[in-house]
Amino acid sequence: MKKRSKLPQGWDEERVKRVIEHYEGSSQRAGRRGHSRRGKKDQTLMEVPRALVPAVRDLIAKRRKAS
Repeated sequence: MKKRSKLPQGWDEERVKRVIEHYEGSSQRAGRRGHSRRGKKDQTLMEVPRALVPAVRDLIAKRRKAS
């Protein structure tokens, strides 16, 4: 028998199934558009190679200081 994972507070199996169905039914392009709509309109999520993360953090820090 598989060990069951704990779900985050407020989640149940039905919610997990709905999320899975949503993302399995989405194309990659639609998924990317969804990321850009969450949160603030001037922000987005993207994958960055791990080796570039320090450089990206530095750019973000410089931009914040300039603001």
